[in-house]
Parts: sequence; structure tokens; C-alpha cells
Amino acid sequence: MRPEEVIRLLESVGAIRQGHFELSSGLHSGTYVQCAVALQHPRYAEQLGRALAVEFHDLRVDCVASPAIGGIVLGHEVARATPARPDGSMARAIFVERDARGLMVLRRGFEVGPDEHVLVVEDVWTTGGSTYETIRVIEQAGGRVVAAGALIDRSGGQLEFPVRAEALVDLKIENYDAADCPLCRAGSAAVRPGSHFLGAMP
Repeated sequence: MRPEEVIRLLESVGAIRQGHFELSSGLHSGTYVQCAVALQHPRYAEQLGRALAVEFHDLRVDCVASPAIGGIVLGHEVARATPARPDGSMARAIFVERDARGLMVLRRGFEVGPDEHVLVVEDVWTTGGSTYETIRVIEQAGGRVVAAGALIDRSGGQLEFPVRAEALVDLKIENYDAADCPLCRAGSAAVRPGSHFLGAMP
């Protein structure tokens, strides 16, 4: 898929919205991207996952790992679209999640084998924090992270991962520290987007 096709798809289902938002990173923004609105539709999820998998067709990928919750569906679809290995086996899809201490960990019986080639996948990069954490968890578990991918990079090209990184769309969106947010200064109150909020929006 070309970048403009991805944007058009996301806009058509309301996955890109305008307003005043407080992101999970704590930053404020006038634009919010909620890929889950698109990924809830299996046809779109399959289409987007296949498009992202193509970006890594030249790599050996044994497993796709994603940060919960946003990357789970996409990671599953990328794994499903990844070509079979020479022995006919298919890539697995696993995810990391936060424990009671707030640290990203592997749970639910997920394991990574020695030197297993892992692709880390997330829906949107803003600060890249969740992807960095996922890479750390996989490497500590013994896996070899070969690349990282996302549907959208909204960092303005500022992220530098320790592995090859590819995003389907580079979407330049201004982010602001809460203490220096022009939307706040204009008197607008930031909202934390979530399923209830998005469902209430026209």
C-alpha cells in the first residue's frame, strides 16, 4: 500500500481525528491516531498487516512481537502474512505486557528461543518507548531482534532504533509538552482518548 492509501483508509473509518488530546506518552497533540478503529475490521487488519510484512520480505522472521495492547492485532496479522520458512513453519505472534510494577515482560507462557529472529511491530510510533521496551524484553529473553515496524511514524523522523525500522506512513504531527501546549494556552482542555471518548465523537 502507498502511504496515501494507508492514510485514506484510516481517515475513512475515523482512525485519524482532530481535537486536543493527551497521548499515552503524556504529550499533547491536536491530532490523534487510533489505529484500533481500523484494525477492528478483519479485512483492514489483514490488508495493513500484509502491507507492513512486505517491508521485511528480505529478512528471516521467526516471530513477531508486539507491545500490548495496541500492537497485538497488527502483530498477529504481520506474522500471518510473513512467508513460511524453508521448513514450512510459520512465524509466531506474541506480545509483551506490563506487570504489576509497570514493567514490560513476557507472560502467558510466551517464550523466545535462542537466536530466534524477531520482528517487533507496533501500530504508531510517537516516542518509540513501547518499541524500545519490547526490543529490550525480547533480547533479554535470548531472541535476536532483526527489525522494528509500525503503521505510522508520527515522530517526524526523530526516532533512532538500534535495529532497522520501517513504517508505512511518516505522518508529521506536532506534539507538545503539557507545560508548553498552545492548545492549553488557548483555553482548550486536553482529553485522553479511549473507547468511550471515541464512541461519543460524531
